[in-house]
Amino acid sequence: MFKVLIWPNLLGEHSYGSASVWWCIISCYSPQCPGYQTDQSIIVELLEYQSQVQDAVAARYHFEDVAASNKAVENGSWEVRGVEQLPQSELTMQECSSAWLLSGAQLVSKFNEEAKNTVNIHLCLFRLPQYTTDILVTFNDPVCINPLSSSALENVAAIPWILQDFKGVLQSFCLLDPGVFG
Repeated sequence: MFKVLIWPNLLGEHSYGSASVWWCIISCYSPQCPGYQTDQSIIVELLEYQSQVQDAVAARYHFEDVAASNKAVENGSWEVRGVEQLPQSELTMQECSSAWLLSGAQLVSKFNEEAKNTVNIHLCLFRLPQYTTDILVTFNDPVCINPLSSSALENVAAIPWILQDFKGVLQSFCLLDPGVFG
């Protein structure tokens, strides 16, 4: 079982225009091969609740925002493969009004390089209107590394996380201190 706990002192802050985004990054590692790193990552972001976006399309809304941040906005540089609502009964995060899992892919450059890597992106959107917050948990899973990317040199053979591992994170994701929302 995976545990992901959010505490205010673990979060960083970044401003996008007039909105502040709270985030933390959890490096992925393989329990089978401790110490081996991959380019996989899990990012947790506390975002302003988008009340103008219906629950069923909110995950796609945030995915498209991530694509813009990754400069993956050209035709064919991203795709949504599926969106599903997660049953409340399978979640530890009982404060959310709904949770949505989106799977897709983006062509992404690392460190603004020219070389683009294909990254499977699985994101879960926990909607918390009572805190005017959307929590976005994103699993970045590079699946095709361009030979000209710096990632081609850095990756160490390791057993990568899979979607089922990420779903374990989502099922155990919980809010310990609602004070994080102010």
